[in-house]
Amino acid sequence: MSRTFKPAFGLSNRHIQTLYSSFFRKSKNLDFEIEKFILPDGDFVECYWYDKPAEGSSKPIVILFHGLAGSYESPYIQGTMLKLAEAGFSSVIMHFRGCSGVANELPRAYHSGDTGDSSLWIQEVKGRFSKSKLFAIGYSLGGNMLLKYLGEKGTNSLLDGAISVSAPMVLDICANTINKGFSKIYQNHLITNLNTPLEQKYEKHDMESIIGLKKEEVKNIKTFWEFDKVYTAPIHGFDSAKDYYKKSSSRQFLKDIKTPTLIIHSLDDPFMTQEILPNSDELSKYVKLEISSNGGHVGFIGGTIFNPIFWLEDRVTEYFKKLI
Repeated sequence: MSRTFKPAFGLSNRHIQTLYSSFFRKSKNLDFEIEKFILPDGDFVECYWYDKPAEGSSKPIVILFHGLAGSYESPYIQGTMLKLAEAGFSSVIMHFRGCSGVANELPRAYHSGDTGDSSLWIQEVKGRFSKSKLFAIGYSLGGNMLLKYLGEKGTNSLLDGAISVSAPMVLDICANTINKGFSKIYQNHLITNLNTPLEQKYEKHDMESIIGLKKEEVKNIKTFWEFDKVYTAPIHGFDSAKDYYKKSSSRQFLKDIKTPTLIIHSLDDPFMTQEILPNSDELSKYVKLEISSNGGHVGFIGGTIFNPIFWLEDRVTEYFKKLI
């Protein structure tokens, strides 16, 4: 167990760690360059570059994959991109479909195991900046997706290193955990952020025919099990929510990773239990599991209440710098 992270005095509670940045951290107002990346099925994702390298540059690049309902506006995304720039890295966040504030074109959206779009974007960036070292970091849902990508690709990964933070590596356990106690508050917030764009899809598509759910019934979806049963699974070709969780959980892919990878996780993460953590025999030699007692979900706030230190951003930068 890593002892490198220590929570700020008065901020050790897992919910405070999880919520602190959202409520108390100001937006950085970064100057992004926005790129619309067209996908083979006619849909698109929006990618926001910060300190984009010039053509032919060998400047290292970090691709960021946000969490569920996250975006370029998320405090952890902006803070990390700024810290990376200070350390000499270019960075770009690839939004999952419909997450940049612009609705995507198709009835489908994105999910925890959807590595297709990310693989294409990684390939695109590597092709354009072949002289650059290429890294990636995924948070929560994005972290699960990234680990699955690395395992699927094995020796064919185009990344020189990766970090996964607070990843729900066993999805059914996480769906159950977030439906209990205080964690239901997180579920309610996230489900609202999923239901709203789903309702909007009814304006462009015959969603009732596609998924068999009337628009007025969407508001009755209250849990991840329900949402993934009526939308995520059928729209993305899974037999059921259980089938989706089983095939998309990243823990089963860790043994096949051939890219230097750091997994950062907190034992007090309110989105999941310790059951999701892999055993040592499930990890390839390329994977380092760094576990803290505290940190919440994508939290890891050190320092003091009045002078917080965002330890996670320093750890991310430190890890990638060592790989260079």
